[in-house]
Amino acid sequence: MLCRVPVVYVMGALYVMAGITHFTSAGFFRQLVPPFLPAPDLLVVVSGVAEIVLGALVMVPATRRLAAWGLVALLIAVYPANVYQALYNPPLIDPPSWMGQPSQTALWIRLPMQFVLIYWAWRYTR
Repeated sequence: MLCRVPVVYVMGALYVMAGITHFTSAGFFRQLVPPFLPAPDLLVVVSGVAEIVLGALVMVPATRRLAAWGLVALLIAVYPANVYQALYNPPLIDPPSWMGQPSQTALWIRLPMQFVLIYWAWRYTR
């Protein structure tokens, strides 16, 4: 018998895991912050905490709607970093082994994929 986990729990777990990597690979995430944004260390910590907290809260029915709105806002807030990386493709120092150096194609594909993630979170705002 297959285990049927509601997709919201998969989404929440993915955000929690992504948030944890902001702390286990902080140097990597720091270099993704565009140079026009201040305090890259703080932004990495804040976005990591936000992913962990919102990912956990979206799995709780009582907080799901508010957490989903938070995820939508977070995804919109980090979009400029994705655009910066796609436009300028800065070489990444010591990327996590699971990621490697992203190709230019992957960076451009990630831009519309961000809207898929926004839609996925938005579905739980209703």
